[in-house]
Amino acid sequence: SKHSRQRAKSIVMRFFYNRLLLLALPLVLARLLWRSRREPAYRERIGERFGGAPKPPAEAGAPAPPNGPIWFHAVSAGEANAAVPIIRALHERMPNEPLLVTATTPAGSARVRDLLGDIAAHCYAPYDYPWAVRRFLRRTRPKALLLMETELWPNTIAQATAGGTAVYLVNARLSAHAFRRYRRVKGLIAPTLGRLAGALCQYEDTAERLRALGAAGVEVTGSVKFDAEVPTSAPAHRDDPNAPPTWIAGSTHEGEEAVILDAHRQLRQRHPPLRLLLVPRHPARVPAVARLITQRGFSVALASAQGEDADAAVVIGDVMGTLASLYGHAQVAFVGGSLEGTGGHNPIEAAAAGVPFLMGPDRFKIEEIWQRFAAAECCYSIDSADDMATVVATLLAEPERRQAEGRRAQAVVAANRGASRRVVDRLCVWLSAPPG
Repeated sequence: SKHSRQRAKSIVMRFFYNRLLLLALPLVLARLLWRSRREPAYRERIGERFGGAPKPPAEAGAPAPPNGPIWFHAVSAGEANAAVPIIRALHERMPNEPLLVTATTPAGSARVRDLLGDIAAHCYAPYDYPWAVRRFLRRTRPKALLLMETELWPNTIAQATAGGTAVYLVNARLSAHAFRRYRRVKGLIAPTLGRLAGALCQYEDTAERLRALGAAGVEVTGSVKFDAEVPTSAPAHRDDPNAPPTWIAGSTHEGEEAVILDAHRQLRQRHPPLRLLLVPRHPARVPAVARLITQRGFSVALASAQGEDADAAVVIGDVMGTLASLYGHAQVAFVGGSLEGTGGHNPIEAAAAGVPFLMGPDRFKIEEIWQRFAAAECCYSIDSADDMATVVATLLAEPERRQAEGRRAQAVVAANRGASRRVVDRLCVWLSAPPG
């Protein structure tokens, strides 16, 4: 029968998936060590990545507490920031439920600890090895797993549901790019999605793609990223005509800084006092970015020690978690991860600060969000240093236009708020319901 053939195909694909994971284990370890050369935190707490979650504290000889945690997984800093309003609101509504929040990257881990350390336990999530997941589940015994965005790990989801843990996608996002990739392995992904107890999607396009891949219980609630707590007022000096103009490049990746600095050179020829705030996505890259700036002939200072060189042409944002406030100091913004294939980072923080923004053509991770700002005519698509310099120069030269676009950007943010409340309302229904 068709069902039997699909089941057989799924078993075969799962077998090869696990064999590939096993073969990749030396590469996984090598990658951790290689990344630790730049970010030493990658060589810390490695046991947690293989299921060694710290056991909850208990008195000697006491039985394990009967109530396992609600487990949230937020991969990195962006997902952690988006999860904060949901987790805090859920904690207020269900204060007796213990919470566990996992991450994959050191940046995500740091954000979870900084923003949620007072209400939630934290550790790294296990890699998707069956034995690592089993070890993690034995130690934590979660009552529910809430995956932020679209973390579709077949073994994690299969073993969690087999043990009675309900699994949900929250703030789910599935780009056309990812959909095409998943469709090629539908025999593996369809059973994984079929195990979900529910999925709350940012937009209807994601809902349609998840349904096409085999998910049920799919609903659209909007993007919780619009609800993140960010500064919405700019420093008084930002629009002071006597103050030196400033533009910002946020969440940049290797390869993008060279383009940005080329644009900055052109802009400084027209606006000699112009300053650039340059904020790498990963703070561990700050020394390399500083060297590149110096090689390009610019003076450089760190935002954490700005008083040392108040006239520096480029100031590096070197403190994790400060980007949202730094956007408020600039007249124009470039949002990174959009020139080198990452798929684009969240522009909402720039928009909330009332700053018109530019992005490169690689925006597949935030395309639905981008379209809302594009419809309001407060963002620009660029693909080269020349384009970047032209747009920034135009906006600097036309303050009334720039400020009007900044207000429209803030209006888009305001109009799209409220997803967190809808998500929490739904989660409270799901998590309060009896099992099954």
